Amino acid sequence: MKQDVLHLKSPVNWINDPNGFIYYKGKYHLFYQHFPYAPIWGTMHWGHAVSEDLVHWEHKKIALFPTKSYDRNGVFSGSAIEKDEKLYFYYSAVRYLEQDEENIHLSKNDQIETSQAMLISEDGEKFDNWNGKKQIIPVIRDEEIADARDTRDPKVWKEDEKYYMVLGSTYHGKQARVLIFESEDGENWNYKSQCRKETYGHTMECPDLFKIREQYVFVGSPMGIQNDGLEYANQSVCTLAKFDVKTGELSLPDEYQMVDYGGDFYAPQSNLDKDGRRVMIAWMRMPKPVESKDGTQWTGMMCLPRVVGIKNGQVTFEVHPNVKENFEEIDLTKVVLKLKEKQPLWITTTLSEGEELEIGGYEICLEDGKVVGNRERVFADMEGYHVENQTPKVGKSAKLDIFVEENLIEIFVNDGQYVLSHVVYGLGDTLNGKIQKVRVLK
Repeated sequence: MKQDVLHLKSPVNWINDPNGFIYYKGKYHLFYQHFPYAPIWGTMHWGHAVSEDLVHWEHKKIALFPTKSYDRNGVFSGSAIEKDEKLYFYYSAVRYLEQDEENIHLSKNDQIETSQAMLISEDGEKFDNWNGKKQIIPVIRDEEIADARDTRDPKVWKEDEKYYMVLGSTYHGKQARVLIFESEDGENWNYKSQCRKETYGHTMECPDLFKIREQYVFVGSPMGIQNDGLEYANQSVCTLAKFDVKTGELSLPDEYQMVDYGGDFYAPQSNLDKDGRRVMIAWMRMPKPVESKDGTQWTGMMCLPRVVGIKNGQVTFEVHPNVKENFEEIDLTKVVLKLKEKQPLWITTTLSEGEELEIGGYEICLEDGKVVGNRERVFADMEGYHVENQTPKVGKSAKLDIFVEENLIEIFVNDGQYVLSHVVYGLGDTLNGKIQKVRVLK
């Protein structure tokens, strides 16, 4: 099923974390957590989508699903590498120690254990879930090394002729930790080190470690860092890091920056595009399902692909150039019509202190030097969620590239200095305020 829309959305029912994101044999492959039976979280499978340009996606058949005793309750998040022209997939395998008697897709009292497993695909199209799986890191019982329940989301890469794996974990449920494993062949793994950080919440999810030029960047999704009584306490962060490939030692600073300041963005995963740029995609959390024209419901979508960079000691995220190439400029008088037709738009403007822009009921302003996004009028009166978010200070003016779709608005500030993304519902067709240029998806 092809999706000729700006953002990759769930084909039906539920999706969350991107997995196994890779450019392989001329196509981008993006796998994702998927519950194919209802628009709610449940036993995890890996859905599969492919694209030639990171914009137009085609959903394929489900790739990975539970078949083994160790993954019987979920094929959780992981990554992919290319080796010997094959795709090697790494994932967290979940087994419930006790399941909910009224809903077999849930564990009782969160009693689970997690191991790490792999599957090799010859071509990225066929996946032998029955005979092709291998458990590579059994459940870790030593609490000084890892947590038997909450150790997950293997991200694997090759460097200096060896393979490395970074895993998210927790130390006694109170302190986030990141684990490093090493392998000579990508199949047999040895524990190397860990990094514990109190400022990174109580548990680390979806860790990622990579180089921009010669500087390591760490990206992760720590749980419990935004405890203000509203959704979501778990957020995604990034920071410059130090990593010694010889010893496997990872060092993270106490401070970090948010990857996205809108609050809905989570579980990003990165890899290299066909031109060697570090590109990232993440899950946009949605509090309620959307009904398609055919009556089916879906929940969950991905953000636009973002190129990761470093400028003035700060990690930056700029929209991928392939996205921009798929837009064409239109006359400003046609904007309201395009909003009414629900066509994806790219709006460019510069706001000065005190200036505002309203797009279909969504409001953007520059206040006290910060870019503020307010979705109160287009968020269906749902309670318990942030409706207004802001970036750090950017100065007396800010250049904005705003990508607008029916259920998602992404604001790129000063060419990726900061990003603020909001899931929206019921976006209207009004437009008020200063805009300089508008483009529509071709």
